[in-house]
Amino acid sequence: MARSEKSARTPKAAKGEQTAPPAPGSMNRRQQLVETYRITKRSDKRIGLVLLAVFLVAGLAGFGLFWILPGSGVLEWILAVVGGTLFGTLAVLIVFSRRAQKAAYSQMEGQPGAAAAALNMLRRGWKVDPAVGFTKQQDVVHRVVGPPGIVLVGEGQPSRVRSLLAAERRKHERVASEITIHEVVCGRGEGEVPLPKLMRHIQKKKRTLRPADMTDVLNRIKALDATRSAVPLPKGPVPTSMKGLRSQMRGR
Repeated sequence: MARSEKSARTPKAAKGEQTAPPAPGSMNRRQQLVETYRITKRSDKRIGLVLLAVFLVAGLAGFGLFWILPGSGVLEWILAVVGGTLFGTLAVLIVFSRRAQKAAYSQMEGQPGAAAAALNMLRRGWKVDPAVGFTKQQDVVHRVVGPPGIVLVGEGQPSRVRSLLAAERRKHERVASEITIHEVVCGRGEGEVPLPKLMRHIQKKKRTLRPADMTDVLNRIKALDATRSAVPLPKGPVPTSMKGLRSQMRGR
């Protein structure tokens, strides 16, 4: 009798428990879009109205374009409706992707580890190593190896970050003296690169490292990394939809 009562109560307790949201890696494309929309709406309250307006305007434009194409009767209507729907959907996806990325950056900016999250959106051909250098005050330096060579990205208090960047530059010059090394400070101050422009700023740098030489450079800095102590990235409210945004940017 006691067992039956216990088993009867278990489902009720389970129903009362809050289920944790799925991890970004386990989400399918539809779940990623829903989660991205939910997070975007936190800082972009009018996103729903904007997307509706975009769909209507682009849909009407597509409808008019297909309406003037040769055709008659029912076929003309079908082509116009289908064309308008496709135009509207495509425009919504483009606008939503851009506004979602902007909202994600606005929510991340100022949080520890935000630059690492942005750098992880780089496409293939780039190797990102977060927090290769750090201080007790949570100033960190991230390393990116790619076509421009080695890019050291610092975030934190400007004066401490620049000293940390200089120290990391000297360390990397010992193992890769002939490789171009860039220093970038992520922030809103003078001479700094804002978080939303960080990825594009790095991608625009002059290409000096061939893909065939990248493996050799990575092997050299392995010895440098072997002498470091591991440090976890500071935890912060980084939007979980960044993985979904990265997949959309890669076209996956």
